[in-house]
Amino acid sequence: MILQEVVLCATAPQAAGSGSGAVVLHDIHTGTSLASFKQSSSAPHCTSFVETRDGQGGFILAAQQDKSILNVYNFQKDQLAFKIVLPERLSCIALDNAGSFCAGGTAQGRIYLWEVASGILYNTWDAHYRHVNVLKFTHDGAALISGSDDSGVSVWSVARLVDNDTQNELPTPYCTLSDHTLPVKDIVCGLGAFPTCRVLTASLDHSVKLWDLSSQSLLTTFRFPKPISSAVWDITERLFFAASPDGSIYQVNLFRQRTEKHAGQMIEAIGGAGVSDLIRVADEDSNSRKRLITVDQPITVLTISLTSSLLLVGTATGLIHIYDIASHQLLRTISAHKGMSISHLTTMLKPPDLVGHISLSLNLGSSADAKDIIPMRPVVPFHRMKDSKAREAHEVAMMLPVQEETPGGIPSAYDYPEAEFQRDYAFFVQPNVIGTSEASSARVAKLEAEVENLREQLGKAKGINDVMWETVVQKVMTQEKQKAGQNATVSGEGEDVDDVERPRKKVHVGKSS
Repeated sequence: MILQEVVLCATAPQAAGSGSGAVVLHDIHTGTSLASFKQSSSAPHCTSFVETRDGQGGFILAAQQDKSILNVYNFQKDQLAFKIVLPERLSCIALDNAGSFCAGGTAQGRIYLWEVASGILYNTWDAHYRHVNVLKFTHDGAALISGSDDSGVSVWSVARLVDNDTQNELPTPYCTLSDHTLPVKDIVCGLGAFPTCRVLTASLDHSVKLWDLSSQSLLTTFRFPKPISSAVWDITERLFFAASPDGSIYQVNLFRQRTEKHAGQMIEAIGGAGVSDLIRVADEDSNSRKRLITVDQPITVLTISLTSSLLLVGTATGLIHIYDIASHQLLRTISAHKGMSISHLTTMLKPPDLVGHISLSLNLGSSADAKDIIPMRPVVPFHRMKDSKAREAHEVAMMLPVQEETPGGIPSAYDYPEAEFQRDYAFFVQPNVIGTSEASSARVAKLEAEVENLREQLGKAKGINDVMWETVVQKVMTQEKQKAGQNATVSGEGEDVDDVERPRKKVHVGKSS
């Protein structure tokens, strides 16, 4: 089981009626296309999905931009699963993380709320005066947040929307965030349970606003030199990126380092003073220029990778740029969708039941067996009108989560061995580093073998050298000894001859005188 991050993008034709787009999965490191779900043309904020988990296969919903149709796909088949006929054409959709509810907004300001497993239309109401641009559920699915062309942002309690006792009453929002002056184009929900989470809203009035839902108050306003059409928030809420339609991306850090005289270096949060707190992000500021990324194409959508190390930028020309967040360096560009417009962009873990890439850990004979091991999460055609009888019957297909490993089934998440998990996690977080480490280990082993071989050869050479040295030294010493002996013998004989001859000469001389 290998954790692999992939990119899910949705494309649409740049001009209406000029062809059909698709929903495509790419490898985030190579850009390779892994799967393609065709016959779909969805506008921005009109694509949503639920991942494969808890023993149930995930699915993708895509609201078509030119008709009141909702396309349904599942990861196990690269063809359209079925179409859902809607009451009217939707301008945006959203799914909660559990895949229980689907919300859809319209150009007339109306919002629909369906239960996915039963198709029941739980509520429909006039939420805004104008076009609904974006819908987002909080991470726990307890609240639905809507942004509109009327510059308003409304927060709706899902529990109130599905309450049987309030079905005949006009829903009232939990709170209304009304400090923008132009259309709201994007909403980002922070982590945490509702209402303790914080929310970012981006608007064409050149501002991104940070809200606290528990106090229903504005914390900080960030003012930009250009209109903001999309935003993305780091999962740790340390920074966010805001993009203008002309291709400028601004990085805003929510914490800064400050030096205190007695305390030394300190980290403090930026903003939080309320309505009067205004932070300007200007092009001419040197610090702002360091945090500015300029793209040559109109930007349609932003997202951040699961590891919070990469920024992915979708453009109106069909390109997906991948930047390193720390250095703002462009790492690669996925150019497989030229001539189209990127309308949706997000990252996710590669589904184990993805068509053409079925995980070997599932022990399947063929890809057709995937639906037997990982059954599809139930998706029922949505009702077009509210039906009290359907609500009373409320028949929902459910699948209980797997508690233990079954023969031929999927092992429980708790059965994931610790060693395997740590290895997969390391590969997921830093795959390049892992590859480099393995290559380095092989290189080190090779070098160690070479060193050992050289040591062995050096030992042999040293032994030969010692033998040669001893042989030469002994030979020279022997020769020197022999020469010394010969010289001593010759010298002794010379002295004896002289001693004999000298007396003889002396005797001879005495006699002659």
